[in-house]
Amino acid sequence: MDWDKLRVFHAVAEAGSFTHAGETLNLSQSAVSRQISALEEALAVPLFHRHARGLILTEQGEQLNRTVREVFAKLAITEALLTESKEKPAGRLKVTTTVGFGASWLAPRLHEFFELYPDVSVSLLLDDLDLDLAMREADVAIRMHPPKQPDLVQRHLMTIDWRIVAAPDYLKKHGVPQRAEDLDAHRLVLFGEYHPPVADINWLAEAGRRPGNPRRATLEVNSVQAVLLAIRSGLGIGVLPDFMMAEIHDLVRVLPELKGPKVEVFFVYPEELRNSKRVAVFRDFLLTRLAERH
Repeated sequence: MDWDKLRVFHAVAEAGSFTHAGETLNLSQSAVSRQISALEEALAVPLFHRHARGLILTEQGEQLNRTVREVFAKLAITEALLTESKEKPAGRLKVTTTVGFGASWLAPRLHEFFELYPDVSVSLLLDDLDLDLAMREADVAIRMHPPKQPDLVQRHLMTIDWRIVAAPDYLKKHGVPQRAEDLDAHRLVLFGEYHPPVADINWLAEAGRRPGNPRRATLEVNSVQAVLLAIRSGLGIGVLPDFMMAEIHDLVRVLPELKGPKVEVFFVYPEELRNSKRVAVFRDFLLTRLAERH
């Protein structure tokens, strides 16, 4: 088994087709197919079931792919550590976090990080689903919950509180709710149920009501930025995380005494990167900037 064929095999296994793997590897479909056939011939076992809708790994293919994923993940960690300068932080850092936090808070502040560490580059992967750090889908993660994997190093970054807000024009037209029960007469903007970035994100729907009997939203949307824009347009009342305070200065806070569930945010990374300077300076940058947010 040579590395080139294993690299092609891994790409095909992840993509599920020769065509998509070829696009990733910048190879033709026929070149990818030849590499896989040669690998199957060398091993004398079939690695894929071929059918009209794509490829499915055989049992032997699954076993090989598990091993190949682990090998490439460890190679990626080794490469990251070897290319890091002994003198100063340098190289690429893959960071993953939720779409809302990454777009609203982190991305606008990265220029400050690059001014401090010009030899570090960042690949920012925004996804409300957790990427697998053990498999090197990212180097570090900023997560809205404690890490579930026991082999990850974690550092508490902050606690998120919620703000109930509305546009001045909306409140002028529909009135200001004085208690949670008054929300029954208002339009609500809530987060769509498709992969919510934090648990209980739609707590406003049940505020002042019996558990299990939530209000219906006028609008559901699976983007914190879209929730902000909808509220700003005068559509209705909604909740936004306090890290977006700089963006909601033109909105009116309502029912300030009504508290939602707190969200604990963690910085997590694999044990193998404990001594990485890039990881250390990025963590410290986050801690410093987050401490200044109020």
